[in-house]
Order: sequence, then C-alpha cells, then structure tokens
Amino acid sequence: MKVVALVSGGKDSCYAMMKCIQYGHEIVALANLMPADDSVDELDSFMYQTVGHQIIVSYAECMGLPLFRRRIQGSTRHQSLNYKTTPGDEVEDMFMLLNEVKRQIPSITAVSSGAIASDYQRLRVESVCSRLGLVSLAYLWKQDQSLLLQEMITNGILAITVKVAAIGLEPSKHLGKEIAFLNTHLHKLKELYGINVCGEGGEYETLTLDCPLFVNARIVLDEFQTVLHSPGSIASVGVIHPLTFHLENKETAISLSNNDKANYSSLGKNGSVFEVQGDCPQRNEATCQSNAERTNLVEVSDDRIYISRTKKDNIFSICCWLQDSCKNSAGSHEDLAIVLKHIESQLTGCGFGWEHVLYIHLYIADMNEFATVNETYVRFITQDKCPFGVPSRSTIELPMLQASLGRAYVEVLVANDNSKNVLHVQSISSWAPSCIGPYSQATLHKEILHMAGQLGLDPATMTLCNEGPSAELEQALENSEAVANVFNCSISTSAIVFTIYCSTNIPLPERLRIQEKQDSFLKQMRLLQLEKGSKCKILYPIFLYVLVPDLPKRAFVEVKPILFVPEDTETAVTSVQNPTSFTVANCWGFQHVQWHDSCIQSCVVSGKICAVILSITEDHVAKICSESLGVKEKDVDYHNSVSKGDMERVSRFCVYLLDKGIVENGFSWEDTMNLRIYFPTNSSIQLETLSLLFKNAMNELVEIDRRVQIGKEPIFNIVPVLGSGSSAASMNNIITCELFARKF
Repeated sequence: MKVVALVSGGKDSCYAMMKCIQYGHEIVALANLMPADDSVDELDSFMYQTVGHQIIVSYAECMGLPLFRRRIQGSTRHQSLNYKTTPGDEVEDMFMLLNEVKRQIPSITAVSSGAIASDYQRLRVESVCSRLGLVSLAYLWKQDQSLLLQEMITNGILAITVKVAAIGLEPSKHLGKEIAFLNTHLHKLKELYGINVCGEGGEYETLTLDCPLFVNARIVLDEFQTVLHSPGSIASVGVIHPLTFHLENKETAISLSNNDKANYSSLGKNGSVFEVQGDCPQRNEATCQSNAERTNLVEVSDDRIYISRTKKDNIFSICCWLQDSCKNSAGSHEDLAIVLKHIESQLTGCGFGWEHVLYIHLYIADMNEFATVNETYVRFITQDKCPFGVPSRSTIELPMLQASLGRAYVEVLVANDNSKNVLHVQSISSWAPSCIGPYSQATLHKEILHMAGQLGLDPATMTLCNEGPSAELEQALENSEAVANVFNCSISTSAIVFTIYCSTNIPLPERLRIQEKQDSFLKQMRLLQLEKGSKCKILYPIFLYVLVPDLPKRAFVEVKPILFVPEDTETAVTSVQNPTSFTVANCWGFQHVQWHDSCIQSCVVSGKICAVILSITEDHVAKICSESLGVKEKDVDYHNSVSKGDMERVSRFCVYLLDKGIVENGFSWEDTMNLRIYFPTNSSIQLETLSLLFKNAMNELVEIDRRVQIGKEPIFNIVPVLGSGSSAASMNNIITCELFARKF
C-alpha cells in the first residue's frame, strides 16, 4: 500500500515507517501537526508531540518526500476513550490534514503511526482513517517495549531526548542524550519505579536526528536551550528548545546496506513542504444507507421466518433464519437484510438496540458473497449505533440451501446493560489481526470473554500462512492468545469452550494433525503460564469441531474460544455436584448407565457457568434405541440412516441428558444463554422435522417437570453442518448439542 506517515519527530513514528517498508508498503508522504505559534515548544495536547517541531521541516529534505503540515487549531474537547466527531477538537486537525493529503495524492490508501500502548491515540487515528477510507498501520502496537527500544537502537535510529518528565530523569543530566546512551538507565528506572522504557507514559520524548530513512541528509542540532517547567519537583519537567541546526549531506551508498538500498529506493532526493490551512468542506461521511433504502426489502410471509429465543431476561440469544430462500432473492445479502430487519424488530420489541448486542454468529450460504453480505451488515450494525463498541463476530459458510433454508442465518447474544468492555483494534500491526470491518476482536461482559472467530492470519500482512491446516491453526491460536492477553488471561488457562470450524478443503490426514497441534499448543502455553507464576486457577476447556463448506479468505480453520475472566482470582473453577430430585428418567424410561458419560463433555465454574457439549454418534443411537425398544443393540439396523422414530427417541435422550447435566450442577433451563443443535445435512431427517422433534421433547419436559419453564419460541437453534464432533478426526456425529448456561 502507498502510505502517508504521521511524524512527530520522535523515534516511534520513524521506526513505524521502517516497519511499514519492511512489510512491503511504500511511504509516499509525511504529515505533521504543529503548534499555531512557532515559539511554543509544547502544547497541552493528549494527542500530539510538539517538542522539537521546529526541526520537522527538515524531514522532507532528509527523506526526499513531500511533507504536509497543519497548525493545531483545536483543543481536547472529546475526552472519552471512544472518539466521536467533535467540531473544535484537535483530532479534527488530523482529519483536515490527512484529507488534504489524500486529495493531493489520491493513490494513498494507508496511514502509519507510532502508537505502542495508548488506546486513546490509536482509536483517534483509527476514527480519522475510517472516515477517510484509509487503513491504519500501527506496527509498534502492543510490542514489548524493552525489545522495541533495543530494536530501534540496533536498526540505526539516532534519537535524542527533547523532554523528560519522570522520576529518575533529570533535565540537566538527561536532556539531549541519545536513547542508546540512556538504554541501561531507562531499564533501571523501570525496575525501580515501573516507568515505560519507550516513554509511552509521557516519561520522555525524543527527536530523531538520523535513521536509515534519511537517505539524503542527517540533522545536526548545533545549539539548544533547556526550558524547565517544574524545577525542584520530584520529577522535574524539562524540554529542549532548538536554536540552530543544519543538515549534513550523506552518501546513500555509505549509510545503507545493499538490502536497505532496495527497501528505501523509493525515497527521492528532493522534498517539498506544504502547509494545510483552513477548514475542509463538509462532507457526508455516513456509510449506512437511508431508512428508505433499508426498508426496500422483499416481503416475506411470517410462516417462513423462524425465530428462536432463550428464556433469560438479562442476557439471552435471538436467532433468525428463513425456512427457504425467497424466489425473488438476489442472493445472501438480500436474505441477510430480511433476517437483520426481523432481529432488529425483536430487539426493539424488548426495548433494546444493536448497542446491546455482545456477539453475532453470521452464517451465510456462499462465502463468495462475503463482500456484498458485509455491505448489508453495515447498513444495520455501525459504530454510531454501538457507542460502547460494535459486537464481536464469527462468519461461517453453512450448507443452508441443502437444508432448505435461506441464504443467511444470524444469531445474536444480547445483554440488558452496557457494562461490556469491547476490544476493537482496526490498525494493522504485528500484535493480532485487525478488524477491517464492523466487528470487534473480543467483548468482555460479566466475566465472560466472547472472542471473535480467529483465522490463521499473519497480523502484519493480514495474509493466511501458507504452510497448511496445522500451521493455520497454530497461528489462529497465537492470535487468540494475543487477544486474551489484553484482558490479562490466557486461552490455555481461562478457556471454557473451543469451537474449531474446519473447512471441508482440509485433507482427511490433516484433521488428526489439527487436533494434535491444538493439544500440544495449549499444553505448552499452560506450562509457560505456570513458569510465569500465574495465579489463575486452570480451567480445562471442552472442544467442539465443526465441518463446514468454507471459511472467510478460504481459510482451513477458524477458532472461536469463550473464556472465563474472573473479577475475583480466587473463584473456584471446579464443578460442585448439587443433586436435586430428578424425575425425567422415569417418565421417559432412561436410566443412567456408564456409556452415557461418553456422550457428554462439561466445563463448570461453580455457581456461575455450565458449558456442555453432547455428542451422539451412530453407536450411541443404537444404544438409545435398543434401550427404549427393549431389544438387543445388534438387532437395530440403520442402513446408514436414522428414522424419524429413532430421532424422536434421540431428541428425548438429548434433552434428558442435557437436563441432567445442568440440574446436577445447580443450574436450570432459565439460565441458558444459548443452545445450538448441529446436524449433518446428509441426514435423512429434514431440519424442519428435527426442529419439531426437539420442540416436542422440550414441551414434554415442561409437562413432566413443572420446575422447567420456557417461552413460546424454541430456546434452541438448529445449525446445519457437514459434520461435527468432539474430535477433529471424526466429525460424524448424528447430533451435537452445545449448551451454555450462566448465573448472575
């Protein structure tokens, strides 16, 4: 991509440019924001470094690139973390600056910044980029600061301190010193006082005088004045005011290695400086379409729209799909618009909106339509409608047409409060894959971390690793771990459930390797957490593998973890058995036998969470039906298919075993957040029939046991797949049930 780099003069913005070039991008322009008054060194700005701004003009000549500058006219008006366009705010100066750069150089598609740890600054850069249709590149984001500082020094960043403002940094001793000279001292201060060695907490600011990007000249600071802002305090604040400086020409052949010559060959010999003035014209930045356009949908009769909803009032799931594809439908995007409209209506009826949605499962019939589907999605779910953060999301292709469903199928998880903590990083970095779209990496709500589906993408390039399914899985797990670390947890110790979607494009021999890779990765990560002295109590998650036709970007695997992040680290994570009176077995004729245990996986956080995965294989069906019919198991002949009568007994058995599992752990059906029933589309049972059988089984349960209450809509979703199971090697279950219940 062609990149305009935001430069402050500091080491971070310069090294961020070097990382952009390392990853194959081209720096074509520089952009800088400076004080309105040239004599002012430092502004009271939450966003911009301005100390040393007098020297930034030289960057154009040093790099041979055009430099666009704007005087800061705004102030800090919008101080909350998530930025909203605010006239007169200093962020609008950045918007006007980059808007003019884009106007003059239309080929620019990305913006580079040196953000390392500040969400405040990153979110504002991302906001401006989103409004201008640009990609944010933040290759220093979430990098280890000790390693990063050493990298800068090793890779030729010659930067001096131009501001110090931390205990242990004295203006008389440490201003004007190179970062290489201060490296050891900064690490000592980190041990003593916990400072950020890269200065991310405002401990110090730097000015880069030379680096490999400066192909034409280096900057020599001849004379400067030290200005003290708070002399005599514990942490004296001092800045450098440059008085005179000059440029010292250098031969490119001397300053660059052969590799660097190739990397920086696009940097020219001449640079020009443009000052951007005035206000930019008002423009319509909205990406969503008008209400008139949104309501221009094909009419669908109510009997073709299927809605399910769990019983819980404070947190519940709503699911909607079409019984078959509309004859006049133009594709997945039109079916999705119908489904989202009906979910929106359901939310409104409950007094909620999209801002209350924590997570969205987006299922589509054809991944080739993903781009148009996403365009439809953003007509409904936008950042403006979700001021506390857009929901996290997973996107999967399902064989819906084979199941006589429409082309789009959506499940949303809804909460009746806005206490969620959303992680939404749109910048491309080396940390974890960015969210180039209206979804978030993860949403934490009431101690449960709902993570977006993770692909095996290399974060820095946003491309899939090309070493096969196992390598993709490992990268997806690493990406998941990076996201989990932001919430001070690990997928190896805090995961409750792992759902691993596997593309049908995975060769059969590779499926076994996928599971081996998953097991070994988590084991290694768990040992690493123990070595770090982690005090988190270890959860042992349950696993569900789902075989699907396709995944975004034609990925082999997509990993979707759910984690428990306790507010109290002493929370018990082991199951406490709490048997209660159990009458369903006698009414349906089921009695517990040992093989029942082989059907069920569970992960329980006592008094808080109960997660269950129930797997019914052909062997299990034979046992269930032989017990129900009073015949020998060998006399039950399926001919690779299950009859409606058999499936009726299986559905009752599933409800019986799920009920037993949640009741024995002190939960009820009213605690259910979601219940998914996966079935293979090669089954002889139609989805509509299966749905009716499970609905009848649930109704029978209500009649049998008055403690069970459910609403008028089914509390379960029927999910058509190519296969599912608790093992990647054998995703051939007849039925798989996934239940997640929690108490508040």
